[in-house]
Amino acid sequence: MIETGLTGVVGPNGCGKSNLVEALRWAMARPRTKSLRAADMDAVIFAGSGNRPSRNHAEVVMTIDNSDRTAPAAVNDRETLEISRRIEREAGSVYRINGRDVRARDVQILFADAATGARSPALVHQGKIGEIIQAKPEQRRRVLEDAAGVADFTPAATRPNCASRPPKPTSPASRT
Repeated sequence: MIETGLTGVVGPNGCGKSNLVEALRWAMARPRTKSLRAADMDAVIFAGSGNRPSRNHAEVVMTIDNSDRTAPAAVNDRETLEISRRIEREAGSVYRINGRDVRARDVQILFADAATGARSPALVHQGKIGEIIQAKPEQRRRVLEDAAGVADFTPAATRPNCASRPPKPTSPASRT
């Protein structure tokens, strides 16, 4: 059983699970095209197939429950938040929150304040489960600490690959 508030996307190879996750990341203002498995932003627009014509735009719209009013004050005027990103071929992206044009940074801040977003460990990308299963214990611990949001609170001396050395003294010549 999946807990309330959690969603799992399950299906056979090639059904679009990764595309769904990447679409969410893209709408959350993921800045790099490399992470979207695309050469440039226009590559996210459907180029057509033998049976379907190409499109001139792509759009992702997310509707998020805000009934507890925890969104940042600038967008906290409704019980639901509608976040969208639309790109038109050779024209760039437009971000909207509740129908108002906003900057990509505004979308990133909205999700950062909710402790989620395009870089969130809650969005598991293609191949990540296999990496976690095959990881060494200290690597697996790092992934789990990131997911739990406690990685920043782990003492440096207990983190793998973190040496607890006193700072090197500087020579008088290096102080000038």
